[in-house]
Amino acid sequence: MTPDPIRPSDPQARALALQLMAGARFAALAVTEAGTGLPFCSRIALAQDRDGVMLGFVSGLAQHTRALRDAPACCLLIGEPGAQGDPLTHPRLSLQARAVFPDDGHEARLGLWLKAHPKARIYAGLPDFRFLRFEPVAGFLNGGFGRAFRFTPEELRP
Repeated sequence: MTPDPIRPSDPQARALALQLMAGARFAALAVTEAGTGLPFCSRIALAQDRDGVMLGFVSGLAQHTRALRDAPACCLLIGEPGAQGDPLTHPRLSLQARAVFPDDGHEARLGLWLKAHPKARIYAGLPDFRFLRFEPVAGFLNGGFGRAFRFTPEELRP
């Protein structure tokens, strides 16, 4: 039997994962498309909620929003390639999550969101926009060649 190349987290790997999350302004979001069951991927803006959970601000008209309302299991790919070198050598975090549309805290989240994304003022007042939280289920860090780590939901909180 081949050993699992993905290791449990260690303090250095956890610090890198948390750093990627804290610095993330955008991510690729993978969802299961409502009706077809096919995978769908989109780029969305991100910020962190007060407790460190990744936060999105999405239009109810967007395909990914409709998909998440139907099937909240999703995955975010966080981490941008650097300006130089092979993009696959730069760290990235796959964050498996469950999308939750909170009923409370809109104004507080809006303040956090506009601090991270000031140009969002243009659409922030539109009635179809809602916040969603990506509640962590598991995480997988690729920190570069031979540096793959697995995280529990608790390890993905600051």
